[in-house]
Amino acid sequence: MTNRKTLGLRDPSETADTAPHLKKKGRGWEISDKRLDALHEQAREMRRFPTEAHTALAERFSKADLGRYTFKRFAVVGSAIVDFNCHNLGLALAIDEEGQNEALAKRRDKSLEAVGIRVMRIPAKDILENIDEVLQRLTIVMRERIAHKREARREHQRQSAPRQRHSRNDHAKD
Repeated sequence: MTNRKTLGLRDPSETADTAPHLKKKGRGWEISDKRLDALHEQAREMRRFPTEAHTALAERFSKADLGRYTFKRFAVVGSAIVDFNCHNLGLALAIDEEGQNEALAKRRDKSLEAVGIRVMRIPAKDILENIDEVLQRLTIVMRERIAHKREARREHQRQSAPRQRHSRNDHAKD
C-alpha cells in the first residue's frame, strides 16, 4: 500500500508575518510614499499649465472614440511622469519640447521599456504643424501594440493550460 499525501493547511496566524504587504500607491515599483506624493503633485501642476502641443493632442483625444484604449494626461507611471499613458496597451506618449533634458528622457524611456511599457516620442513641433500625420503614426503603433498583446495572451494560454478539445460527436456518444 502506498502512502497518501494530504494537503496541510497553515494556521492563518503563522502566515500573517510572512505574507508580503500589499502596496497601495506605486504598486510594485518600490517608490517611497514621499517621492510618489511629489510625483503626483508635479503631475497636477503639469495638468494645470499644459504646453500648446499637449493641449492640441489632448483636445484631439477627447474628441476621438478610442473605445477602451483611452489616454490619461500627465500620468505617473513608476517613478516617471509621461505626457499621455494608455494603461490597456502599455503605451506611453512623450512629447519632446525644446530645451528638454535628453539624457533624463532616455533614462526614463529605458526604465519604462524594461517593464514592458512602450514609449512613443513625438516632437512638439510635429504636433503643432501636422497633427494628422502624428495621429496616423500613433494609430499604427496602437494597432501593433494590440496585435502584440493578443499574441502574448494566446501564447500564455497555450503554455499555461492546454485545452481539451471535444467534437460534438464525442458528447453525443455519452
